Amino acid sequence: MIAVLLSGIIALAFSLFLTPLFVKIFRRLQWGQFIREDGPESHYAKRGTPTMGGIVFLIGAPIAYFTAELITDGTPTASALLVIGLAWGCGLIGFIDDYVKTRKQQSLGLGGWAKIFGQVVAASVFGFLALKFPDEHGITPATTAVSLFRDTEIDFLALGKWVGLILFMLWVILITTATSNAVNLTDGLDGLAAGASIMVFMAYILISFWQFSQSCVLEDYAVGCYTVRDPLDLVAVAAAFTGALIGFLWWNTSPALLYMGDTGSMGIGGAIAALAVLTRTELLLIMVGGLFLIEAGSVILQRAYFKATGGKRIFLMSPIHHHFELKGWAEVTVVVRFWIVAGALAVLGVAMFYGEWVLLNG
Repeated sequence: MIAVLLSGIIALAFSLFLTPLFVKIFRRLQWGQFIREDGPESHYAKRGTPTMGGIVFLIGAPIAYFTAELITDGTPTASALLVIGLAWGCGLIGFIDDYVKTRKQQSLGLGGWAKIFGQVVAASVFGFLALKFPDEHGITPATTAVSLFRDTEIDFLALGKWVGLILFMLWVILITTATSNAVNLTDGLDGLAAGASIMVFMAYILISFWQFSQSCVLEDYAVGCYTVRDPLDLVAVAAAFTGALIGFLWWNTSPALLYMGDTGSMGIGGAIAALAVLTRTELLLIMVGGLFLIEAGSVILQRAYFKATGGKRIFLMSPIHHHFELKGWAEVTVVVRFWIVAGALAVLGVAMFYGEWVLLNG
């Protein structure tokens, strides 16, 4: 538990005190944000604000985790390294996208398919490695079964080894690309994605800690125990990302001193996707990260309706947070209300997770 507390505290301190230094470096490198021309006019004043701030917490969270392990004489585990690895993999795609924007001096970077390709590669490497590295109990970081609160009876391997492995990889790719892009779409207002992500990571702190306390490898395990590799380390790495994002949010609230950019939003999406897979709560992510689903869904609905009706729109602008801006809501009002929605959905997801355990032990 000491490692968990240290991970969160060190990550918080790193982001809180070092972000101004990163801001100065990014300004010297002229890594300024470019604003989409069809966006709300109130956003034009944000042009030139340093971006790629995701570098801060994508560096800070792993440093905090590794430092905490070093102080407590712990050893980094496969599960924690996989979360960090997928976060960095998706974050690298976002960094390239951000860098292209700053070099070309425009609001569009990598093409959509180029981003997807990069995410597919990162997810594929993660999925392959997640089925390796069994611990002393033979538990691997991931399994080929579809999970909700735990692994269900739906196992891809039931269709045959190779077909099952291919379907599992496609499943991981779907989760990763969907989550990474959903968080990216949510990152449109100062502090919105950072605040919502904090709530999701906090939910996974609670979920992972409960899995640790009710692990099937304990001698006095109860009915409905959890077969998860390294649950306490998943708590620690989730705490590290939580602390790093809280420190970053101090500088990212309106008016933001620094934007996380695609570097940060895609990196966050990768970390959340990894936590969903490794905690065996893949389908529960729909509830825990419900705000991201709403944001991405609004874009999908808008585009589908636009094509189907020959130019009509459901929302004034998508993602949906821009719709409320154009309806006259202040940016801070939109952000805070969306945080409330994100928090409520994350709490409901955790309640569903715990409720399932209670039912099994009732």
